[in-house]
Amino acid sequence: MQTFTQTILFTDADGRARFRDEPLALGEGTPAAMLSALAPSGGYQLRHSPVGFRSSFHCTTTPQWVFILEGLMEIGLQDGSSRTFGPGQHFYSADTAPAGAAFDAELHGHWSRQVGDHPLVTLFVRA
Repeated sequence: MQTFTQTILFTDADGRARFRDEPLALGEGTPAAMLSALAPSGGYQLRHSPVGFRSSFHCTTTPQWVFILEGLMEIGLQDGSSRTFGPGQHFYSADTAPAGAAFDAELHGHWSRQVGDHPLVTLFVRA
């Protein structure tokens, strides 16, 4: 069966944000146009981030898909690692604060920033 790799930004058992890649089955459609199962969504937002944009550490409030439409987006984690996503790339952002925990900017979440000479344009699709 054909699969699609989905990158997931999640909160691990220790409360820290991490990335993992998982296969997503493309079991629907036709051989010429393989599809995943239809997933529900809760709306979408478009965001324009100017050159120089950088957030502070934060958690995702509502899990969502993040699609990069223009520019480059870097996501940094507490362990010092980061990944950069460009046009046509995406990830599933589900690094919510652990249940019952107060947000701690030294432990929880991720930061994001625009990279390069072009503004960052993203599409957020709520899960």
